[in-house]
Amino acid sequence: MRYWWVNQNQTYKQEIEGGFLWSPKRRKDGGRNHFYDTMTEVQPGDLVLSFCDTQIKAVGIAQGPVESASKPELGRVGDQWSDEGWLVPVEFEVTERPVRPKDFIDELTPHLATKYAPLQPNGNGNQGVYLTEVSEEFAQVLLGKMGLSVSKIVATEPVDEAGEVADEQAQTAVMGRTDIGETQKQQLVLARRGQGVFKANVRLNERRCRITGVSDPRFLIASHIKPWRDCTDQEKLDGCNGLLLSPHVDRLFDRGLISFANDGTLLKSAMLPPEVWSAWGLDNIINVGAFTNVQTTYLAQHREAIFKG
Repeated sequence: MRYWWVNQNQTYKQEIEGGFLWSPKRRKDGGRNHFYDTMTEVQPGDLVLSFCDTQIKAVGIAQGPVESASKPELGRVGDQWSDEGWLVPVEFEVTERPVRPKDFIDELTPHLATKYAPLQPNGNGNQGVYLTEVSEEFAQVLLGKMGLSVSKIVATEPVDEAGEVADEQAQTAVMGRTDIGETQKQQLVLARRGQGVFKANVRLNERRCRITGVSDPRFLIASHIKPWRDCTDQEKLDGCNGLLLSPHVDRLFDRGLISFANDGTLLKSAMLPPEVWSAWGLDNIINVGAFTNVQTTYLAQHREAIFKG
């Protein structure tokens, strides 16, 4: 995990509500800007401290890597910026105890970088800073003042999108292989999205979503139990390595927010907000039925490597 400070005096409302950071790629005169270039260094799972109106008001976790993206709807803010820029998806939580770093600058000064620091020695913010890296020690002081800790923040955050990036890399590797034919490549890639031969094989083992009871395959996703990117060619297409799930249930299973014991007992992560589960009307789901011996082998791997228990 790396730690970042973002100045959001102009864009706080839009970026917090929209769940992102956005900057131009270049200055207005076309030159490079260090505080825009840092956007390309943010990785999923990094922590972001939001500074606005002299206070740290929110803390976020990066959900994915940087994307080249046109400017979001920022209203009149940023009219002087180009439309092409960098976007990092970040989910923020507004803190109940915002803090003013200037009030305890003496505690922060030993941890300030000599270059590209977000604060001046007197505690005032450095003008011109958008996104800059800070040390773990610097971040820990601020989090402590807000009554937060890194472990507490991470424990309440949804899983990030790093898996999707890994899947893309694995798919590129499959397409570049010379040891298999084009038909097999196509089936392996289709399996990533729960389609083709893989879905047919899953339907031979599963008849419905075990949680919602939906049985119409047009509305179900064939979801890998062991992640596609970690599978052998045989496992990618193995029907026992899949479940038919409703889309919202697939989302939870894929992100490790739910899993299953071998006897069918539903396992829910503490990271899954109970109000979400209740809103879907699933409070009474306790057991979804036992699994086959082959399925339990895959489920054991899901519980160990994916489930956020």
